This record gives sequence, structure tokens and C-alpha cells, in this order.
Amino acid sequence: MNIIVAPDSFKGSLTAAEAADAIVQGVRDVMPEAEIVSIPLADGGEGTVEALALATRGRILQAEVTGPMGDPVEASYGMLGDDVTGVVEMAQAAGLSLVPAQKRNPLLATTYGVGELMRAARDEGCRRLIVGLGGSATSDGGAGMAQALGVRLLSGDGGDLKRGAAALMSLERIDTSGRDPRVEEATIYAASDVTNPLCGPEGAAAVYGPQKGADDQMVRRLDQALAHFAEVVERDLVIDVREMSGAGAAGGLGAGLVALCGAEIRSGPSLVLELLGFEEYLEAADLVLTGEGKVDRQIEFGKAISGVAMLAEKHSVPVVAFAGSLEEEQADLVERGISAVVPIAPGPIEEAAAMAQAGELLQAAAERAMRLLVLGRGLGDGRWWLGHREERN
Repeated sequence: MNIIVAPDSFKGSLTAAEAADAIVQGVRDVMPEAEIVSIPLADGGEGTVEALALATRGRILQAEVTGPMGDPVEASYGMLGDDVTGVVEMAQAAGLSLVPAQKRNPLLATTYGVGELMRAARDEGCRRLIVGLGGSATSDGGAGMAQALGVRLLSGDGGDLKRGAAALMSLERIDTSGRDPRVEEATIYAASDVTNPLCGPEGAAAVYGPQKGADDQMVRRLDQALAHFAEVVERDLVIDVREMSGAGAAGGLGAGLVALCGAEIRSGPSLVLELLGFEEYLEAADLVLTGEGKVDRQIEFGKAISGVAMLAEKHSVPVVAFAGSLEEEQADLVERGISAVVPIAPGPIEEAAAMAQAGELLQAAAERAMRLLVLGRGLGDGRWWLGHREERN
């Protein structure tokens, strides 16, 4: 049996590589003879640099950049094995995990360090740049990123805007004349794991602001600031980013990359799967095992496992997904190409305990799933019943 093991990370518990190892071990416990291809995934968010660099035998590099609240942070970025493609995770420079809960303030947080990481990747000679969106502490529409690359965002008095989303309400003019010319020379993809627009009830502020520390009043201010930013972008650059799919990713960084860097927004999962040559592995596969920490309605917006399921369905390969927690109806997931979802917890368990034991729970869940698969195969061709009848005789 040929099995592809391709999970995303179980955030807060397991990296994608660790999750893949746990699933593989669970499969081996039941089917030691199985042919297994392990492909740890990412969806454009955290883990994208590691997944792509390791899979392509590339390099992971370090740079000191400006963190989301202005303090310096050490960030990783990658050069793929082709020595042409650079990969940047915005979460490395402007991620929520970099800000203690009591200090989170999306009105002040900046993506300036993301622009610095992009410059570092260009300094390494990359001609194609992938910017992974997701896990952000920011809601500045990519303003800080653009400023780091030489774009001037000007207020009414002609001065440069301060960093952070709050300052966007004072934006009067955008001047791209000083932008790093290497930005225009590079092909830039914004790898988004969601399709949310920039503004409105499904936009960056309304959907993701609360997890970054925004209360209801702050969410309204953020949405107004991003709407104003979109108005100035449309007037000065003749680009409408307000309703663009994926523009709201990473606090509007998707919109900023398109408008201010000429980027193209791509589905993060699809782009990662393309770079990994995932479809080629499907041609010989009998089963795909995937999974992530939480399976919920966000799967609608393009999470990694939905990308896996879409390609697997195209090749008529069944998919089993493992979930740390499940908040979506099984029937809805079947409609999206996922044959079955297996929660990794065997029964009621505290979240902290489940996260601490995630590796063991995932391995055990994979073992249970494979035992059921073996049983089902036996029932299907009569071998299970015949075997027991022979034992009785």
C-alpha cells in the first residue's frame, strides 16, 4: 500500500515534521510493509520556511529585523534548493507569538521587519520571492513592510507616517519613487492561507483583530483605517484592494504586497503543494493521511488540508485527516474531499494535557485508523470472515 503522510503543524504542540513522524510511526505499528512518503506541509503561515527549505534541500538563514512592537528580533528565512526562490514568513518578523499577551496592540504593531526580511532575501540573490502570510500580530495593511522597502506613506503635512495601523487614518499620499528597485525586478508571491477581503465583516480587522488583542471598539478603528488605506491606494496607485480575495490576510499585508510591491496573491497551500511536487506523488498513492491542530470553518478559506483534499480528489485518492479538535460537521468535510476525520483524543481530555501529549495521541490515532482500514479491507473481500470461520472449524 502506498501512503502519503502530509500533515500541517498542530500549532502549539507539533511542527509539521513532528506530526508527520508521529503519523508514520502509527502506520508502521500496523502496516510495517507500507510504502510511505512523508511530506510535512505548511499553508503559507508558520512553518513554511522550514517545510520548503528542507523539502528542496535549500538553506535556512538568519537576520536581525524589527519586531512587531519595534524591538529587534532574530528571524529565519529560506533559500530553496534552486538558489532562485527565497521564502519569508511574516510571522518570523511580525508574528503574534513575538508579543506577550498583555502587550498586544494591533493599532501599533508594524510589519516593518517583514520588509527587512524581504531585503535580506534579495541580498542573497533570490529572483522569486514567496512571502508566507499568517500568524500576524499586525493590522497595518503592510504599511511598515512598504516603508522598509523605501515606499513613503505621507500625511497631510508631507511627513512620513508613524508605524502601525492607527497612523493609516492620517495617510494622504503614497510615494513609490524611492522604492527599492529590486522589488520590481523580482517575482513576488503572497502565499495566503485565507481568502478574506481587506475590510468589512469578513475582513482583516473583524475576523482576526480579536485574537491580536483588539476589543470591539478597536476592531472598528482598525477596519476604518484599512478602508481609508484602500481608498488612498485606489486613488494614487489605481489598484482596488478592498474586496480582493486574500487581501485581508496577515492584517492586510496581502493588500500591501499587491498594491505596493506588485505581488500576486496565491493560495498558500496550493503554492506549497506545487513547489513540493505533491501531485506527482499522488499518481502512485492509495491513501493520503493529513491533519492539523484544529479543523473548523476556516477550512473554507483555504487551509492546508483543504488543498491536499482538493488535489487528492482530483486523482481519486481517499483522504483521512487527523484533528486535535474538530469544530466542523463530518458531512461538510466529506463534501470537500476528506473521506474521514479522526480526532486524536480518545475521549474527554483537558486541552493543556492534550497539547502536551499531542505526539503520542496522534501516533495512537494513526494506529487506530490503520487498524480500522485493515479491518475494512478484510470485510470487503471476505478475508476477515473466512479467517474467523476457519479458526472456528
